[in-house]
Amino acid sequence: MNSIRTLVVDDEPLALDLVADYVAQVPYLELVGRCTNAKDAYERISQGDIQLVFCDIQMHGMSGITLMKSVQSSNRDTKVIFTTAFPEYALDGFKLDAVDYLLKPFDFDEFMKAAGKAKRLIDLELGAAAAQSQNNAEPVEGKDYFFVKSEYKLVRIDKKKITYIEGLKDYIKINLDGEAKPVLTLLSLKEMMNKLDEPNFVRVHRSFIINVAFIRGVERNNITTHTGDKIPIGDQYKSQFNDIINQKTI
Repeated sequence: MNSIRTLVVDDEPLALDLVADYVAQVPYLELVGRCTNAKDAYERISQGDIQLVFCDIQMHGMSGITLMKSVQSSNRDTKVIFTTAFPEYALDGFKLDAVDYLLKPFDFDEFMKAAGKAKRLIDLELGAAAAQSQNNAEPVEGKDYFFVKSEYKLVRIDKKKITYIEGLKDYIKINLDGEAKPVLTLLSLKEMMNKLDEPNFVRVHRSFIINVAFIRGVERNNITTHTGDKIPIGDQYKSQFNDIINQKTI
């Protein structure tokens, strides 16, 4: 089993020592560095061999959020688990695709849960990369499914189960047949249309993509899904939608 090369960043010596000690107790984590400020951490991460960073958010000078924004602008492979005493930073961490968010003070069990999430994510990405290298003609996602990041984990989405997708301000909600809760993820509707790339999926509104297979009926400017949800049809999408519906009308 290959160890995950791990860096710990915190400007508080006791907190730094605690996390470093936790890392040392986990067989699949390898502590390769400790930094007391974001500047030194950025230089260390820039060497390209760090897979996982446990990073404090509030530090003197550059914050952990700013540090990881800088890192991710050129390197999306390095994962981060944020540590902080301030719960209001959780949304910022989520927007940066953080693996998890540990609220100080946290114990070893909480640390292990976060480390386990990071291991599963890294193992999954390494496995996907290996599969891709074996067969470059086949996409990593597969023809019938793909993965999205949701609530600090990867969630598999089967295309045929998508009923409709709703675009919000910063997120989208993927509604799935048979699932009570939608999957929330940081993607745009445009990115989703490119990922779906199938005739059954059609943009019907600036805020909605629908799977034609789950339409129960159409009345005026509204679509009714098989579960009774109402989806509006936007004026600029009406012509394209009508063309698709007409092709399926007998």
